[in-house]
Amino acid sequence: MKFKTIITLFVFFILSGCQQYNTNNKDLNFKPEKKYTNNGFALIYDENLDIKKKLDDRSFQIFHKNLKKKSFVKITNPLNDKSLIAEVKSNKVEFSNFYNSIISSRIADTLELDLEEPYVEIVLISKDTTFVAQKSKIFEEEKNVAEKAPIDGIKIISLNNEISKDTKILSNENFSYSIKIADFYYRKSAQLMIKRIRSETSLTNIKLIELSKTNFRVLLGPFDDINSLKESFEKIDSLYFENLEILKNV
Repeated sequence: MKFKTIITLFVFFILSGCQQYNTNNKDLNFKPEKKYTNNGFALIYDENLDIKKKLDDRSFQIFHKNLKKKSFVKITNPLNDKSLIAEVKSNKVEFSNFYNSIISSRIADTLELDLEEPYVEIVLISKDTTFVAQKSKIFEEEKNVAEKAPIDGIKIISLNNEISKDTKILSNENFSYSIKIADFYYRKSAQLMIKRIRSETSLTNIKLIELSKTNFRVLLGPFDDINSLKESFEKIDSLYFENLEILKNV
């Protein structure tokens, strides 16, 4: 009799433990959101751009190809660490993939971007971040300021225009950018990617950088002028990589 009681209690505790384990697994069974981030050149909007949609010069809004409409992003000028919150107005505007976004003159002015080198970092503000609770308030405050304050004399030049292949724009000792293709967990995977690039394009200045024992980066460059950077970017972009980035001084 005692033996049966012991067996019954043993089975009960085993089943209880299994139930608790399954519940915990269910709670942990989620797919973490991969935060979108991209470093590259922005295209500063003006009315002469060959696009159908309009962007208010005073707004804190951007056009982006991959992010959802009405999503919020943090835009940073890496050269001075100034940042702001902006809203994606549309993801259906056609423009060169060389640019990671089209931004308003207001954004360029607020971030004090170098208009000949409008290099920015864009980070999607995820739904699960604590920062998201404040984003609407911050955005509205910035928008209200933008509607009242005048824009300093911004003259849209250089990168917004078609770049002549015969002219080297931004060719100086401070201009040094590389194209980040992707990061890989295994060295062999990175080597296979380099082999593919060499077989499918005419690009040769490819590097494999070991960031750690489990992080291997494939880079193109560096480039010391905008023409060669843009030309190489368009060649590698033809292979349909998901998120090419332009990195400064690597």
